[in-house]
Amino acid sequence: MYYSYGFYPHGYTPVQGSMTSGTDYGQNCLQSALQHIAEAVQGERNDELFYQYLISIAPTQEEKEIIASIRDDERKHNRMFRRIYREFTGQEVNIIEQEPFQKPRTYVDGIKRALFGELSAVERYRNIKRCLPQGMYRDMLFEIITDEIKHAAKYNYLFTLNKK
Repeated sequence: MYYSYGFYPHGYTPVQGSMTSGTDYGQNCLQSALQHIAEAVQGERNDELFYQYLISIAPTQEEKEIIASIRDDERKHNRMFRRIYREFTGQEVNIIEQEPFQKPRTYVDGIKRALFGELSAVERYRNIKRCLPQGMYRDMLFEIITDEIKHAAKYNYLFTLNKK
């Protein structure tokens, strides 16, 4: 696109450290992204287990279905991250067994934790996206990031339903 020629739309100025700011985004950045992808695989798995617990304590069928749709997206993200990692490294992600999640005190506390977890994931995944080459892999991260934003909106809805 125009970015490679130094032209930015509507007065856009790249953030220092972004793909177009002149920072070297070579092998070091890609290696960092791959490390973060391996961490994301573990994080998505932990999120899936946490969401399964929230499904079990959700007060209505509608809420169970909403959280189940989020859990299913987390499974998809796990597969996508694994694919990216495998295609760059030729290896599978090594899963490190972590302590199981801590149960929230209440359903609402769990929803709040999930909401802020989704927002935090957006930040982490944007950093991964910056270090990937243009094309399919960045598009995959864009899909994951937009899913995470959608999840945050759904958790916000659930929080609103249950906040008394």
